[in-house]
Formats: sequence, structure tokens, C-alpha cells
Amino acid sequence: MSLRRQGSRYLVVGGLQWLLDWAVMVALSHLGMAVAAANVSGRVSGALLGYWLNGKVTFADGGVVLGPTQFRRFAVMWLCTTAASTLAVAGIDGALGLAYAWLAKPLVEILLGVVGFVASRHWVYKP
Repeated sequence: MSLRRQGSRYLVVGGLQWLLDWAVMVALSHLGMAVAAANVSGRVSGALLGYWLNGKVTFADGGVVLGPTQFRRFAVMWLCTTAASTLAVAGIDGALGLAYAWLAKPLVEILLGVVGFVASRHWVYKP
């Protein structure tokens, strides 16, 4: 599948993931959960949706079958990007406050999305 087609599908799936991730993070932090824990909870919910959709839609044409190998690779990538996201959002919360953490989260996730696309295309969803 072409880079353009995969990229556009990844953006759509990523948008859905991000909306779920952000909504969970904001809702939980609004209810009083610490920002770091709320961020991880949001990323878990988005990751579950994204793993499945990217495997079935975005990178499916390459003969990928979702299995233990792809899931392990995805888990490693997700743990690394979640650590980076959580450190960034929690750092912004500590320095500037919760409202700025909510606003900064989309920018943090866009940067990590680029990293995720490259890793997914060349490693996670490789047969």
C-alpha cells in the first residue's frame, strides 16, 4: 500500500484514538484523578482502539495478521510513547497548571503520532 494511503488512514484512525484518549484524560482529571494517571488511562483506551483499527484498516494490505508478534511490538512502542507523553503532560501540569496540560496534550500526541506512524509502518505491523 502506498505511503499516501497508509498516511491518510493513519490520520483518520489516529484522530479517533486521540479523541477517545483526550476525552478520557480530561474527564478523569476533571473528576480529580492525577494528570499522569488520567493520561495513562486515556492512552490505554486509545491504544486498544488504534491497535485493532490500524491492523485491520491502515496496514492491512501488506498481509499483516494481528497476532502475538504484532501485539508485543505494539506494546513496546506504546510503552515508550506513553512514558514520553505522560512525562510531558505531567511536566506541563506541574509548571503551568491543569488547563495548559489539557491544551498541550494534543500537540504532544501529534508529535508522538509521527513517531508512531514510522514505527508502525516499518516494525509493528510488518508480517
